[in-house]
Amino acid sequence: PRRISKEMVKLGALALIALVAIALAAQPAQAFGMAPSSAVFRSAKMQQATSQMLAQGLPLRPAARGNVRLSMSGGTANRIADKMTPAVAATLIDSVDVFIFDCDGVIWKGDSLIPGVEPILDKLRAAGKKIFFVTNNSTKSRKGYKAKFDSLGLNVQPEEIFSSSFSAAAYLEQIKFKDTGKKVYIVGERGISEELDLIGVPWCGGEGDADKTIELKSGFALPHDNTVGAVICGFDRFINYHKIQYAQLCINENPGCLFIATNLDAVTHLTDAQEWAGNGAMVGALKGCTGQEPIVVGKPSPLMIDYLCDKYSLKPERICMVGDRLDTDVVFGNSNGCKSILVLSGVTTEEKYKDPSNQVIATEYCNSIVDFYN
Repeated sequence: PRRISKEMVKLGALALIALVAIALAAQPAQAFGMAPSSAVFRSAKMQQATSQMLAQGLPLRPAARGNVRLSMSGGTANRIADKMTPAVAATLIDSVDVFIFDCDGVIWKGDSLIPGVEPILDKLRAAGKKIFFVTNNSTKSRKGYKAKFDSLGLNVQPEEIFSSSFSAAAYLEQIKFKDTGKKVYIVGERGISEELDLIGVPWCGGEGDADKTIELKSGFALPHDNTVGAVICGFDRFINYHKIQYAQLCINENPGCLFIATNLDAVTHLTDAQEWAGNGAMVGALKGCTGQEPIVVGKPSPLMIDYLCDKYSLKPERICMVGDRLDTDVVFGNSNGCKSILVLSGVTTEEKYKDPSNQVIATEYCNSIVDFYN
């Protein structure tokens, strides 16, 4: 009877952990510090997550261009501008030099190209505009995304592609993580490991832990590598209890271990038929068992846009961010002094955008990027 009682206690504890993870994943964007009122990498809330780096004397990226901005010139926090007309589109296109496009819900849905996208990109290039593609999806590296663009018949150069897996690697380079001699534990897929390989940072976990299970028995303790100095959590279709436990041990027990999230997206487009649980679910599980806020390197963190501005000498006010998400894409553009266009071809509906409770206002909005020239 005593033995059965212990097993029941263990099962009850596991059930409680699962419920906490599900509850955190189901919370709105505000719960993860990515809503406009809380925030991005440089916000006060995220400073708590980076205090470990300060204690180690690791350099933080310079604060850039202020806090989250809810709206730009097209609308205000109290009024949304009318849907973009051809004349307004022409004026906006003339006012910028660079377009940054989100991918899922803007260029494609799942593995299907959104109709009419290719000629619009061709027209923008012909007009002399620089084009970049920035995605929060970390399952592929830049090399992997180049293959996807090719499969969809889009002529995109590798240097035009920026994924959150690349952003995670770029962040580690920025703080000189390699010099610490530590390694990274990955909760995520191939995109992260491929980017870490390119910068020579050792890692463990990832797809190698996809099939691992834990046999809970009396006296068992899961061993973990005490040389892990960072956990990167990206979207993971093969998330399991082993990965969650291993990651929490690294974060909770390895002194100074960083908790890095590629993004906090609540849902994503794995297919064009429905929305699927996004990386917010994976991050929520780790946040629930560590009590830590992650360092977010994907949108709406300014890391990627700062990288583009520095590398290509771009001016934020001459950049337009185009995306289908309010809490990542539009906030990403607005917060960094860029123009922003919300497209309704992805997760955000016109009804949701115009809801009185919405405080995130894009410069303009339209059905899809096809409306740029139609």
